[in-house]
Amino acid sequence: MTATARKPRNAAKPVDVCQIECVHRDAVTRAASALKPESTLQRLGEFYKALGDPTRLKIITALVHEELCVCDIACLTGMSESAISHQLRVLRAARLVKYRRHGRIVYYSLADGHVADIIEQGLRHAEE
Repeated sequence: MTATARKPRNAAKPVDVCQIECVHRDAVTRAASALKPESTLQRLGEFYKALGDPTRLKIITALVHEELCVCDIACLTGMSESAISHQLRVLRAARLVKYRRHGRIVYYSLADGHVADIIEQGLRHAEE
């Protein structure tokens, strides 16, 4: 492994950071080649931002088990249909949910199986 080291700084550093400035060029090159394009990382950030709200997580968690209409979700969460519609727009924009119309009723479900997998793994992690 090739490393480039510099002289230690005089100021005391916390123990959880390197005590000297040292760049491992081979490791940086390998890590750089594994990075995804900026546009992909931007979409991933939006994905996690959409999941960062407890109300949206409640909606997604419910949809893991059952397709629900807006009225059902409002009843489940104790929120207004208008507030739920706003949250569902955010989830649709992040490609986490999809909808279908049946007459005058709009039903929501998860966009795909990956969303359920991510939620279930996240819940397992949170419950550890």
